[in-house]
Amino acid sequence: MESISSRHNPIVRTFRALAHQRTDDGLLLEGVRLVEDALASGARIRTVAVSRTLLSRAGGADRLVADLEASGARVVAVPPTVMAAMSPVHTPSGLVAIAERPPAPLDAAFADSPQLTLVLEHLQDPGNVGAVVRTADAAGATGVIACGDTADPFGWKALRGAMGSTFRLPVVAFADTSAVVAAARERGLRVVAATPRGGTAMYDADLTRPVAILMGGEGAGLTADTADLADERVTIPMRPPVESLNVAVSAALILYEARRQRRR
Repeated sequence: MESISSRHNPIVRTFRALAHQRTDDGLLLEGVRLVEDALASGARIRTVAVSRTLLSRAGGADRLVADLEASGARVVAVPPTVMAAMSPVHTPSGLVAIAERPPAPLDAAFADSPQLTLVLEHLQDPGNVGAVVRTADAAGATGVIACGDTADPFGWKALRGAMGSTFRLPVVAFADTSAVVAAARERGLRVVAATPRGGTAMYDADLTRPVAILMGGEGAGLTADTADLADERVTIPMRPPVESLNVAVSAALILYEARRQRRR
């Protein structure tokens, strides 16, 4: 196994660049579990750095390192000081990796039928984006599309929040929400906008048929123009004076209601 001891090594600079900028050059993965999930999903992992501290622990990462090397990944050992420079978190787990970004054409989010596709608009917190992707995977959604200025679902914070779900579920970044709505309609999906008030109670909405659910960002929710594109507005009933819920909670409630209806 190669060793790196300098924080100025080009590999270290590559990891740091991925932590601080949105790029298509690769995915920055932090943590043993996330790297395991990525490898199990068939993602191609190019470079891995593992701390000597983790390597010194009995069974700390031996099996994973062997699997990574067998897959063709370049694995380097680093001291804790260099790992601190390469990892994007304050308390590094001891293992970071760069994986190739999976292809994510828009069609992928509509491929499985009956479609239950979540369309996100203007979610700015990458942690929320990751939590929504995780929720969508758990609830049986068939795809997630991040539109507008939504945080990059392939950024390290969102990937960490999704806890591996990004590699199991079709996740697409696509700028134009109206184009996504048009694409959904072309494929026969009903378009539903999640709004905090004034819509059909989610228990009364028909979520059994192929559907694309539009969800807006923190605070402001969907823009008026986007909500107007929908065939129907759906609201989660809330007891006053509560007016809104966290977007990941809202996504969970609506997606699980869709799952309940479809199992009925």
